[in-house]
Parts: sequence; C-alpha cells; structure tokens
Amino acid sequence: MIKSLKIAVIAVALSVAGFSANAATLDDVQARGELNCVVTTGLAGFAAPDENGRWDGFDVDFCRAVAAAVLGDGEKVKFVPSTGKTRFTLLNSGEGDILFRNTTETMSRDADLKLTFLPINYYDGQGFLIRRDMGITSASDLNGASVCIQTGTTTELNLADYFRANGMSYEPVNIETNEEGIANYSGNRCDVYTTDASGLASTRAALDDPSAHVILPEIISKEPLGGAVRHGDDQWADIGKWVVNAIINAEELGVSSANVGEMCAAAGDNPSINRLCGTEGDAGSWVGLDSKWAVRVLEQVGNYGEIFERHIGPNTPLALERGLNAQWTDGGILYAAPIR
Repeated sequence: MIKSLKIAVIAVALSVAGFSANAATLDDVQARGELNCVVTTGLAGFAAPDENGRWDGFDVDFCRAVAAAVLGDGEKVKFVPSTGKTRFTLLNSGEGDILFRNTTETMSRDADLKLTFLPINYYDGQGFLIRRDMGITSASDLNGASVCIQTGTTTELNLADYFRANGMSYEPVNIETNEEGIANYSGNRCDVYTTDASGLASTRAALDDPSAHVILPEIISKEPLGGAVRHGDDQWADIGKWVVNAIINAEELGVSSANVGEMCAAAGDNPSINRLCGTEGDAGSWVGLDSKWAVRVLEQVGNYGEIFERHIGPNTPLALERGLNAQWTDGGILYAAPIR
C-alpha cells in the first residue's frame, strides 16, 4: 500500500513537472517581455532590416503578430537572423522562441529534428533564375550549368533530384545566405540561382537590372512554407497555430486593420466574426490568452491579404500574384481552420 502510494506521488510529481516544462515558452516570453523570432539573414519582401535597422517583411509580420497576441505589442520582438544551416539549431537551443523563415515543412524536420510546424502561410515551389542573354527558356536546357545553391536546405536536395531524374549534370556553387547568393550570381560565379520562386523574385528585384534576368517556367518541387516551434510545448504551438489561422480567417471574413474596431464593436449576427473578436465564446482562454488576442493581431498587423499586398504583392518590387495563396473562395488553396 505504501509502495503504491509512493509510485502514485512520483507519477503526479512527474506529470506536474512535465506540464510546467511544456508550458514554459509562453511564461518565458511574457516574463522577458520580448519575443525572440528566428528569421532569415535577409530576403527582401520577407525579412530584412531597412536603412534604419528595423526589420520588415512578410515573415516579420507573422513574428509581430505573435508578439501582439501574447505581449500586447507587435514591436516587442527581437529578430534572430539565421542561415539555412543554423535556423533549427537556434530554435531548438532556445535562442529563438519561434521561427518564421521561409522554411519548408518536411517529415524529417517534423519527426527527426523535433519541430512542430504551424499552418502553412505561403505555398511555394523551387525554380531557376538565369540571365536573359543565355537564351535558355527551359530548365531542361541547364545541363552542365553552374548553380548557386544554399546549403542545408530542401532546395539543395531538390536540385540533385531534378538533375539526376533528367539525366543532367551541374556544378554546385555552395552559398549560405541570400546576400552571398546575389553576390555570386551577380559576379558571374554561377550561371543559375535556384531557390523558392518567391525568393527568386526577391533576388531578381535586388539586381541592378531586373529585366536582364528571367525566372524559368519550371517549378520542380512543392515548398509549403510556414512557421515552426519546438516539440514538447503544445500550448505555445497552439498559440502560433491560431495566430496564423486568425490572420487567414480574418481576410476570408472581411475583417481588416481598418475595420476591426468597428466590426468587433458591432457584435453582429456573424458568430465567426464574433469569435474572432472575442465577443462570443472563450477561445483566448483555451490557449492561455485574453479574449482580445486576435483583435490586437489585426489592429497592429492586419489580415493575410494586407500582409501579402504590403510586402510581396503586385504593387511591390517582387510583384507576386496571389496564385495558390489566394483564399480558397477565390480560386487558391489558402484555407484556415475555424475558431470555434
């Protein structure tokens, strides 16, 4: 009887200890008063410091959205620059609380590297950037080309698979950052630059004469990009997941930074909007936040469409169309789980 009691006490203690450890990230971030967000070293339109050193971009806004939800202020973010090789180490070591860095979800990263991926926030695919005067119109004509490729990425593996499957050879020119890639490509140290098509648009826009370069039509992979957190903290993963879902759902519901105050004050007959606003239901408490967490996200950062158009849309240097990233109601595949 005494032995059984001791075992029960130990089990309860371990359970409590495990719960505390798993709930630590939110506590740590709130105690610190700052979110440590792992981003790229610099990719225009997605994450890069401006001339004043302030980080800006599509991925950056998702960092700020999480900070707005958990800290009340989207500016309370410390950005942790990372390369393709260092990003997961920085996250898993605890130097970063969350990662938003044009990162592809894969099985090995999920199960082997122990990451929990958040909902996909950008559907992408790998492509090829070349000089227009090469006269090449298809990736099938790249046999023997030298290719700038970031190491430690799915891009590196996809490139090898594509050339092998098509009976072609290539000369890899290994790089670690986009800045290094631009320098090598601009300096004619490689014929081709390959990465996600969105990254190629960013790279081309940064070149002296973007019109002298072309992105080939072939897309050779699926690159579902999204944020990630460490395994083992379900509450923190839930917060990241539902911040992303709220941003996507808000666009579908027509709630934006411009009208969120008005729409939430009205508390109308649309229960989906009411739950987003925190005027109906108790969604905030399910993830350890207050009822206005999503309102702060939308007020300070905006919905998905606003983020897209602000940083990478048709009226930006990247000039990207929504494509697959259009809402499912508009012919795309962007689709978020409901808050209910």
